[in-house]
Amino acid sequence: MRSESRFSWLFLVILLLSALPVAAMVVIEDHQDIEGPFTDGPSVTAVCLECHEDEAHDFMKTSHWTWMPMQDVIGEGEIALGKKNTMNNFCVGLSSNWARCTSCHAGYGWTDDNFDFSNPENIDCLVCHDQTGLYKKFPTDAGHPVYQNKEWEGKIWEPLDLAGIARTVGPATRQTCGTCHFYGGEGNNVKHGDMDLSLVKPARDLDVHMSKEGQDFECIECHDTTDHAISGNSMFDSPGGRNHLECASCHDDDPHEKRILNWHGKSIACQTCHIPTIARVYPTMTWWDWTTAGTGAENVKDKYGKNTFDNNKGSFKWEKNLMPTFRWYNGTSIQYMVGSAMNPDAVTHLNKPQGTRLDPKSKIHPFKVMRGKQAYDKQNRILVITKLHGPTGLWENDFNWNEAITEGMAAAGLEFSGEYGFAETESWWKINHMVAPSEKALKCVACHDEDKGRLNWKALGYKGDPSKKRGVSRFELEDAYHDVNRD
Repeated sequence: MRSESRFSWLFLVILLLSALPVAAMVVIEDHQDIEGPFTDGPSVTAVCLECHEDEAHDFMKTSHWTWMPMQDVIGEGEIALGKKNTMNNFCVGLSSNWARCTSCHAGYGWTDDNFDFSNPENIDCLVCHDQTGLYKKFPTDAGHPVYQNKEWEGKIWEPLDLAGIARTVGPATRQTCGTCHFYGGEGNNVKHGDMDLSLVKPARDLDVHMSKEGQDFECIECHDTTDHAISGNSMFDSPGGRNHLECASCHDDDPHEKRILNWHGKSIACQTCHIPTIARVYPTMTWWDWTTAGTGAENVKDKYGKNTFDNNKGSFKWEKNLMPTFRWYNGTSIQYMVGSAMNPDAVTHLNKPQGTRLDPKSKIHPFKVMRGKQAYDKQNRILVITKLHGPTGLWENDFNWNEAITEGMAAAGLEFSGEYGFAETESWWKINHMVAPSEKALKCVACHDEDKGRLNWKALGYKGDPSKKRGVSRFELEDAYHDVNRD
C-alpha cells in the first residue's frame, strides 16, 4: 500500500509549505504515500491500524465510541449511561433507529444491537481527522460515506476520494467536530443553541475564542485530549458530572481586575455574563410537537425563514438571539431513565440541573430549555421510543404509531400496551459556546435593573435583588459590595 517515491513527496511538501503560511496546512509526511484506491471506509481504517493500533484501542475506551460511559447518576448509582440509552425530545431514542442515528457515530456499520464494539476495523478515523472538509457520512447508512451515487432529499451524493482524504489527515478541527455536534437533532443548531455552522469561521463578536480575530482556537484547544479521551461532555448525556469542562479549566479563578466581579464569579458561572444570547446567527429549535406528525398540516415559514411544520416530524418553534434560562447548577443533573414512570398530566423532565443557592458547589448557569410533546404508553405510563426510519418505521409505514412504537420499544427491551398518547416534556442544555468579547459581556444593569433584569431572583432562592436587599453573602463575604463599581 506504500509508494517508493517518498523523496519526491517530501520535496513537494517542502515546496507547498514554502508557498503558504505555516498555520495554513498540517502535513504528516508518512501519510503522503497511502495509495488506495479504497472501496469503503473500513479499508481505510485497516491501513490506519498498521501504525495506529494502540490509538485505536485507546479510542474504543472513550464515550465517543461506546456512547455509554459509566457514571454515577442520581437515584440510580453507578451505571452505564449515554447517547446509546437515553431519551430526548428531538428524535427520541437510538434503539430501532440505529442506521440513522449512528451516522454521527465515529464508526462504521452500527445497524442494530449486535454491533461489534471490540473490532477496531469498525472505527471511522476520517470523520475526526479529515482536513479537506469533504468527508461526510450518508444520513441513513450507519456511519458509512457513499461508495456509489446515491440520492438524498433531491440531491445526488457522489463517492469520495477516500485515498486522497486519508493522505491529508491531521488534528481535529472546528469543522470535523461540528460535522456531528453542530447537527444534533437532524439539523444545524437544532439541539444545542450554542453550537452551529457559524462556529467554523466565526466573527469575533460571535465567539472570541474561535474567531481568527480572537484566539483562533480549534475545539481541542480547550477540549484537550489524552489517549483519545476528550475532556468535557454534554450535560444531557452525562448527568453524573465527572468530565464537565468549565472556563476555570483554562482561566484563573479570579480573572477580573475588579474585586466585585471576582466575588460574583464565586456564585455566577462565567458563561452567564459572557454569553449574553445564543443562536445569534442561526435560529435554534425550542419546541417540537410530535402530535401533528402525519396530519398534512400547512407549513408556514416563521420570521427567520424556518419551517414550522414537517409532515414526518410535526410542529416546531424556533428562536434567534435567545436569552438563556438561568438556574443554579452544581455539576449534576437528574435524568429520565428509559422505562421510568411519568405523569402525563405534568411536564416530564428528561433531565434537570441540580443545585441551590445554599449549595456551595452551585453557580448560576445559562441553559437552553427545549420543550415539546412526544408519545407515551397510556397504560404503563412511560415515555416510548418510536421506530422512525426504515420500511417498518413511522415515516414509511403510513404513520402507524402502534406498529412503530411496538418495534421501537421491543428494540429497547420494553413492552408496549398498545395504547399511546402524547405528553409534554422538557430538556435542559448547558450553554458553553458563543463567548462574546469582554466588551460585549453583560453589565451590572442586565441583571440588577428592577424592571428589565434578566434574572428571576425569587426563582433562584432570593427574596429579591440581592444588590438591593444586601446582607451577608452565601460565602460570608460581609463586605462584598463595599467597593462596587458599576462602570
